[in-house]
Amino acid sequence: MTSTAFAFPGRSIEAVPARKRAHRTNVPLIAGLIMFGLIVAAAVFAPLLAPADPLAQDILHARLPPFSPGHLFGTDTLGRDVLSRLLYGARVDLRIGVLAVITPLVLGTVLGLIAGWRGGWVDTLIMRMVDVVVAFPFYVLVIALVFVLGAGTGSIYIAITLVGWVAYCRIVRGQVLVAKEQEYALAARASGLPTRRILFRHLLPNVVLQAIIFSMSDIVLTILAIVTLSYLGLGVPPPTPDWGTMIAEGQNYLTTQWYLTTIPGLCVVYVGISLALVADGLVQQFNRR
Repeated sequence: MTSTAFAFPGRSIEAVPARKRAHRTNVPLIAGLIMFGLIVAAAVFAPLLAPADPLAQDILHARLPPFSPGHLFGTDTLGRDVLSRLLYGARVDLRIGVLAVITPLVLGTVLGLIAGWRGGWVDTLIMRMVDVVVAFPFYVLVIALVFVLGAGTGSIYIAITLVGWVAYCRIVRGQVLVAKEQEYALAARASGLPTRRILFRHLLPNVVLQAIIFSMSDIVLTILAIVTLSYLGLGVPPPTPDWGTMIAEGQNYLTTQWYLTTIPGLCVVYVGISLALVADGLVQQFNRR
């Protein structure tokens, strides 16, 4: 059965759904931004929202269950308020998670631009460096580097930068290999524009979106790495609140005080879902262009 398109003066029936699709609300993007915005706001206003000092110990009121008077999520093994530590832990983990992604994003994007544009021995050299890094599992390499460099946030930044740039380099390089053959890139080259201007004014805006979309999931991967390192005693040094440290401290009481491990674990899941929705929303927005 064939379909027939009927036309009205100045209007087509087939054009109406297309316009509606173009202006359809991007639900995943909005939901993800709201969810992530809430956790960011909670972290920023932690001093105002926290009911107690996250470092204050009260052994006489240790391991109180959730909804105890003055302690919405209970207290940990040292009597510290769990909600306060969650809020301050969000400040630490989100800050490290975002900042640790920015440097690999910039470094990998620049190297990917150069490799894709220049080709030849430059491309070969950069991609061999990529092959060396990807030959090792991400977590294994990060843990090994932090172990060598020593525990602390500085070591985490260095380790994730040395490992994380390769993904952005590969993404951007692949995009540049396609984009540099497009008419706008060929016209820019034929007009005699400097290479730097072609790369950063013409190619970069058209290839960087995929890297930004990937960075949403990379933030989650980085936070998981931070949690893993803290769980192993290589992450944020105590007594600074951190979700990974909270999970590690509560594992021995999982059958009795389940909330000590479950609640910070759910916070990690919440951040992961919010950023996954943002990434899906960006993909949908990109496909509508």
